[in-house]
Amino acid sequence: MGSIGIESSGPEVVTVDVHATKDLIQTSHVYLDVRTVEEFQKGHVDAEKIINVAYMFNTPEGRVKNPEFLKEVSYACKKGDHIIVGCQSGVRSLYATADLLTEGFKDVSNMGGGYLDWVKNELPVKAPLDSVKIELQVKKEPLDLVKNELPVNAPIVG
Repeated sequence: MGSIGIESSGPEVVTVDVHATKDLIQTSHVYLDVRTVEEFQKGHVDAEKIINVAYMFNTPEGRVKNPEFLKEVSYACKKGDHIIVGCQSGVRSLYATADLLTEGFKDVSNMGGGYLDWVKNELPVKAPLDSVKIELQVKKEPLDLVKNELPVNAPIVG
């Protein structure tokens, strides 16, 4: 973590890229999305084992750390579970991963680049149908979708 100007005597955070994450979550790894519920509902990594626990909350004063984060993750995961932590860009997940390792979780890795990098690499996502057009335009492939309808050749994500 020294690369972002923070010194830590805690465990070393391992960061994996989105392609390695895709492979890991198709096996025994849990994907822990630490974005807000609102961000998660707009679209998230398509994983069989996925948990959303916000690391930070948006408040009128700015973002504040979720004081129940470790407790909430402990309810959902065991300390020996294989966990990949992701957020929007890779910053919150880096801090969340460090906190989980310090708390005694054994196999926790950070997904570098976050959901933005996941989408940029055109990896599978789950999103409401009315946001599909927006995400496709980001990929420079605008489609004229009628709300809640997909083209015949479009993959359906359940």
